[in-house]
Amino acid sequence: MSTALRSSSTRWWALAILALTELVVVLDTTIVTIALPQAQLEIGLSDVQRQWIVTAYALAFGALLLLGGRIADYWGRKRTFMVGMIGFGIASAWGGLAQSGLELIIARGIQGAFAAMLAPAALAMVTVTFAHGKERNIAFAIFGTVAGSGAAVGLVLGGVLTEFASWRWCLLVNVFFVIAGLIGGALLLKESKADGRNRYDVWGAITVTLGLGALVYGFTLAEHGWDSIDTIGFLALGAGLLALFILIESRITQPLLPLRVIVNSVRGGAFLIQAVVGAIMIGSILYLTFYFQIVLGMSPLISGLANVAMTATILLSSPFATKALNRFGPRPLMILGPLFCAAGLFSFMGITPDGNYFTQVLPGLILLGIGFAQLFVPLQNLALIGVDPEDAGVASGTINSTFHIGGSIGLAVFTALYAGTVTSALDDGADQHTAFTDGYISAFIASGIAMILASVIAFFLIRGKKDDLMPTWDEDDAAAYAH
Repeated sequence: MSTALRSSSTRWWALAILALTELVVVLDTTIVTIALPQAQLEIGLSDVQRQWIVTAYALAFGALLLLGGRIADYWGRKRTFMVGMIGFGIASAWGGLAQSGLELIIARGIQGAFAAMLAPAALAMVTVTFAHGKERNIAFAIFGTVAGSGAAVGLVLGGVLTEFASWRWCLLVNVFFVIAGLIGGALLLKESKADGRNRYDVWGAITVTLGLGALVYGFTLAEHGWDSIDTIGFLALGAGLLALFILIESRITQPLLPLRVIVNSVRGGAFLIQAVVGAIMIGSILYLTFYFQIVLGMSPLISGLANVAMTATILLSSPFATKALNRFGPRPLMILGPLFCAAGLFSFMGITPDGNYFTQVLPGLILLGIGFAQLFVPLQNLALIGVDPEDAGVASGTINSTFHIGGSIGLAVFTALYAGTVTSALDDGADQHTAFTDGYISAFIASGIAMILASVIAFFLIRGKKDDLMPTWDEDDAAAYAH
């Protein structure tokens, strides 16, 4: 075999390792969702702790993603990838062996922190390995497809492992992926990093991480009352730290998040809508899983499969959404997509303690799938409209970061609404399953309202013609970004 052929083959094997990494990082957002009811019973999680098993991962991942990208660029992408893999594997093993809720929450937070190193390093190495041309487009299509399927894979795999082994294997299974990633990474990946004098935005990283943490914790405390001193205090602290973060970013030469990336109205609108999408996919859908298992009594496996109807609809609807995008541009999709999602979420108002999946849930999942397909197709491109090549990485990182941060905030808000509704229903004499169902409905109503707001945001902020969507980089731009 010639050297050129061997080199080409190695690049595609490297892509397989990088795509596998992205799959693991994404599926870990959802894989524990199916396992939470069993874990709650086994180690005695409170409802708030149960929420934080998901929130800790999503919040750490979202808050540290931009810093992870900077570390990969400055310290070395392969080195960051390997360290991230090791840390992710150790945290996964700790979480799988955890004996208390606090242990599990801390392990999930550490998982998210190392995932924030892994994800941008993997994406950057795809960019470096496939710098331009047709192979680059194929590589990104494969990488994006694997990443997009991660949530569905997580639901099904989580159901299988919880049903036939234990909820602990939803975390321990990552160790096998990590071993494969470390071996493949050592053999196939090449080191690369940014040139020039690079400085870390340490204060920016500290203020945004603490600010988001305080904000999410404040929303979590709202379970005990929106007017309590603790709730107001932490929400105010979070807002103040985020304001300080923006001030810092406006005054330093190498900011973690260049403000020029987010002040553009189209990109800013895309980031806001992505945050709402994250709130629904991470926050609201969690309560549908609880409804399946706790109220309807579905097994973990059947519960995971029941959720896949939405993902299947997304995959089936995406080609039609792509055709509509090419014909009409992004604005109609971004306005109508959230309205389809809102219709699906409002349809869940009809669920009952003795409900029927096919009449009360499946139609809403199909509507959600149609709506999400219309959003997913243009969102990544909208985040890159008008972005200079040197800002492409941070813009892409921001769209991913807003998804997880939105999920963290959404889950905290929905949990507060759920808890308040359940307490009120129990005080009024409702049985436990009826009270739980009322709580889930309150989360779905709030989610539907959030999606309507996303449609309003799209109406006022999303512009752009279909010809504007694909950034036109030449080979020199690609080479400059790849260094």
